[in-house]
Amino acid sequence: MKDPIISVSGLRGIIGESLDPILAIKYSCAYVGGLEDKGPIVVTRDGRSTGGMLAQAICSGLSAIGRDVIYGDVAATPTTGILVREHGAAGGIQISASHNPAPYNGIKLFEASGRVIPADAGQKVIEAYREFDFRTVSHESIGTISNLDDTTSAHLKAVLETVDVERIKSQKYKVVLDSHHGAGSVLGRELLSALGCEFTCLGDTPDGLFTRSPEPTEVNLRDTTAMAVDLKAQVVFCQDPDADRVALIDERGVYIGEEYTLAIALNHALESRQGPVVINCSSSRMSADICKAHGCALHLSAVGEANVTNQMKSLDAVYGGEGNGGPIDPKVGFVRDSFVAIAQVLDAMAKNGKTVSELAAGIPSYEICKTKIAIDRESIQSLYERLTERFGDANKSTIDGLRFDWQDKWILVRPSNTEPIVRAIAEASEKAEAEALCEIAAELAASLSG
Repeated sequence: MKDPIISVSGLRGIIGESLDPILAIKYSCAYVGGLEDKGPIVVTRDGRSTGGMLAQAICSGLSAIGRDVIYGDVAATPTTGILVREHGAAGGIQISASHNPAPYNGIKLFEASGRVIPADAGQKVIEAYREFDFRTVSHESIGTISNLDDTTSAHLKAVLETVDVERIKSQKYKVVLDSHHGAGSVLGRELLSALGCEFTCLGDTPDGLFTRSPEPTEVNLRDTTAMAVDLKAQVVFCQDPDADRVALIDERGVYIGEEYTLAIALNHALESRQGPVVINCSSSRMSADICKAHGCALHLSAVGEANVTNQMKSLDAVYGGEGNGGPIDPKVGFVRDSFVAIAQVLDAMAKNGKTVSELAAGIPSYEICKTKIAIDRESIQSLYERLTERFGDANKSTIDGLRFDWQDKWILVRPSNTEPIVRAIAEASEKAEAEALCEIAAELAASLSG
């Protein structure tokens, strides 16, 4: 077996190559074995075809070390956080590889508060996993495994409490939900029904039989965009497989993307809230403009949901998120949540009497370029040095990888936590300018291997 990708964010691997049931048991038991709270553990999975196999193994492994398990079967990642809180669990395990292709699966860990474990706890799990000695209990101490009949009610209630339900229902919006055979339709159908929408679901069977690459990018959603035009939808919500992210297609059948998901939801939220906001350092500066307009302070964190939520909690933030389509509303939970986005985008439409394209047009726009760069990890520091020399006129930040800021543009270069690559993300007023920044980073990386 090859080594899986393990970070403080969790674990991901290719089934049969770097991830199998034995490894999943070892990793999960290493986490749970280190918890002081001896309460039950919530286990859920997204719709991937290999999720059931891993779930059965993990539940059995936890039972074998004497821990009770509450099994929710297919559920969205943000729903898992709600279930952990609702059932007073000691922690949670979501089996998901998020946007990775079908051969992948993975494990994401939750603490008792219902949020993804922070970096320091994640590091302890890595150490415990590497040193793990699997010790089972005797027959009279085996943990129980109970199945949940209702996984959605508490999450649905929390989301609905953040919007004016009757205002949305009065509009009878025509909506398309593309869950792409992931977990999103489980709660998505209930949410859209509760909001009085006339809706069509695409890929609503959570079987992991992806018909395209699962990340909700413009290229991957071309077929969905064409269907949206034919269905005359007023908005299309396109989720990733574990439904913590969502991209938008507007009423014209135009992909407006993941960055606008956070921007529209944040702009709407700050119309009725005042306080700090936290986003990660790879998200669009649209959020900075929105916060400035509403008189709220914006704070940047390192990339990663746990980093955003850490800072949100320390600052008592009123809102947060990541520009990959993942708003985080503390009124619901400290987890990226596509259902928060769906409800709050619809509420913004209803309150302002505007279409999605009009809401997007009201936010200062920028062009963002996201690229992946192949480079040996041993060469990353040399790349940073060359970038620093090349961009000597910019303000430099090392909050996560290396970020360079000018008055009208920025670029972030950082190693991925979930893939063996380096990501370059740049934003500017003009698309060509953002692309040029990424090209410079790629050229400098190529020169190191040449």
